Amino acid sequence: MPFQYEHLRTLTALVDEGTFEAAARHLHVTPSAVSQRVRAMEQAVGKVLVRRTTPVTTTPAGDVVLRHARQVLVLDEDALTELGAGDGNRLLPVAVNADSLSTWFLEALATVAEELGEVFEVHREDEEYTTSLLRSGTVMAAVTSTPEAVQGCTVEGLGTMRYLVVCTPGFARRHLGDPADPALLAQAPMVTFDRRDDLQDRFVRRALGGEPRGPRHYIPASQDFARAVHLGMGWGAVPEWQCREALATGELVPMAPDHPVDVRLYWQRWNLRSPALDLLTDVVRRHAAARLHPLAPG
Repeated sequence: MPFQYEHLRTLTALVDEGTFEAAARHLHVTPSAVSQRVRAMEQAVGKVLVRRTTPVTTTPAGDVVLRHARQVLVLDEDALTELGAGDGNRLLPVAVNADSLSTWFLEALATVAEELGEVFEVHREDEEYTTSLLRSGTVMAAVTSTPEAVQGCTVEGLGTMRYLVVCTPGFARRHLGDPADPALLAQAPMVTFDRRDDLQDRFVRRALGGEPRGPRHYIPASQDFARAVHLGMGWGAVPEWQCREALATGELVPMAPDHPVDVRLYWQRWNLRSPALDLLTDVVRRHAAARLHPLAPG
């Protein structure tokens, strides 16, 4: 291999810390030493691996080497742990969408943290974009809506996260009439997660036809999104687990109970035998089975 172990550690530290100076402090070396190690790696492969920006980012070639570096470090820590010589300070980086994190995924992480004493770095990203973090080597596993495996990863189905289109009774009276006419949702104020969130748009196209034309509130946090709907700011597609109780008490009303919005979720992880990653996968699988609907065929 053209890479020395210390060079691989240096690359991961540089990406994680963001600057040559911060990486140097983390590794207890000089910024010049960090720069020399990265340059030696680039000379070995004949390609630029990092962009000297603030923070430092990896090039496509750097993504490949970074993923390799993280995998080497995982295997190294696994071996040390098995020998009873691990330091217990390893970070396991994972990516997950906000709604999964709020409704079931955090419980899975807590189980693994208790059993193994691992420390997690959670990257919150939309389920359609978490695979980009796998490709770049930023994370070792991800909850994603992409069924095609990223190169060097395995994929398995977790289940379907169901969203229900709901609003408050007061909102329904003000904007949808009495009795409420769900067809008017397309013109009514809506709550959406961020500018990439298309769940509400998807519902309008499929259930009502056309495009939503009402004003939008952007609330980029899962719990706050649900609370905004509870406060009557707009209608929204809320995870089933976050609105069940309010539906039962009448605080929220369903607008289209026969038209839930379902998002298929998958677990992608490095194709690497690691006790920590294997345990995490098993726990994620079990928690998903308890909270998600089964994946329908096709």
